[in-house]
Amino acid sequence: MQIKHDSITLSAEFLKPELLRWRRHLHRHPELSFKEIETSRFVRKELEAIGGLDIRSGIGGHGIVATLFGGEGPVIGLRADMDALPIEENSGVEFQSENKGIMHACGHDAHTAMLLGAVKLLAEEAHAGNLNGTIKFIFQPAEENSNEDGLTGAPLMLGSGVLDDIQKIIALHVCPWHHTGEIQVCDGPSMANIDNFHLTIKGTGGHGGYPHLGTDPVWMSSYFLQGLYSLMSRKVDPLEAGTISVGEIHGGKSPNVIPDHVVISGTMRSLSSDVRTSLVNEINQLAEVISSLGGTYELKIEKGEPALNNNSSVNEVIKESARHLYPNVKIHERPFGMGGEDFSHMTNAIPGAMFFLGCWKKGAPQSSLHTSDFQLDEHALPIGVSILVESTHRLLKQGGK
Repeated sequence: MQIKHDSITLSAEFLKPELLRWRRHLHRHPELSFKEIETSRFVRKELEAIGGLDIRSGIGGHGIVATLFGGEGPVIGLRADMDALPIEENSGVEFQSENKGIMHACGHDAHTAMLLGAVKLLAEEAHAGNLNGTIKFIFQPAEENSNEDGLTGAPLMLGSGVLDDIQKIIALHVCPWHHTGEIQVCDGPSMANIDNFHLTIKGTGGHGGYPHLGTDPVWMSSYFLQGLYSLMSRKVDPLEAGTISVGEIHGGKSPNVIPDHVVISGTMRSLSSDVRTSLVNEINQLAEVISSLGGTYELKIEKGEPALNNNSSVNEVIKESARHLYPNVKIHERPFGMGGEDFSHMTNAIPGAMFFLGCWKKGAPQSSLHTSDFQLDEHALPIGVSILVESTHRLLKQGGK
């Protein structure tokens, strides 16, 4: 990949040993959502070493917001997530997780390291008097999981009020399906609305040899499942994105005993609010078939993350920055997929965008996010730092417009 040798790319490459140290330390010591105590402590220590920042800890749980004041100008936010996943690592790297059953399998260690890199470079510019505006560096906890109230780290941080004055915001996510140095962007809805459902179908159960003497929730569930899997083909516009998947079915403990209840759980994904509402309405109507079959039911819908809605003008800044720094960069412009991302809460409140950063080394085996053997090409780290820094400069020059 062609690199423009200006001060940003040169500084980011020079910073690579630090980026590796940060990322590998975090990778060795992953922590789950709402438990990022040592992670937060490490990040704060590194921020204090950089200096010149107003650092606030305990935001939205174990989150940190470090503010860099560079004089009069707009307020720009840069965000990275810090939590890991409940996965036993099998990557084989020398800095493999030391916390059993916990792994940075989604690249949040890299996101945090790249944001620390952006802090360091932008702080140096502010100290030299070359920055006009304020930057808030957001180290977010709990992207992967929600608390007992159904809230993840992003809405909790927004609720603190610390982010209220931010005018534009950017985040990145590593991307193992694109080669290192490539990026992926998308205007508008780019990742899915997420809603989960839990349906309990209740009958009387009974002896397997005398099914006529009771009401059978397993039999009732077959009608519900048939209807469920036909929803996408008959109730949703084929030009709209949406899907329903069943992930769990539980019922019974013995082959000759009809259980008295069956539990079916699954997820609904969509990009538009109309499809999201339609799927919830349809599944509520579909569950009514249970009553007509002689059973009763309880249906719970867990409303999850909204769709990630990327601002087109912020995306344009990201693309211009990438092309400026890496003249022959390959930019993929399409939605990221039907996964969820709680940065969506921030882009709903603040004009912003997330871009995906390729981290698949050419010639290496391809890995996937959320898997025990996930690996990334660490050559992507200074590229991510450079794009974050250049994008921040451009947003500051725009004056927050």
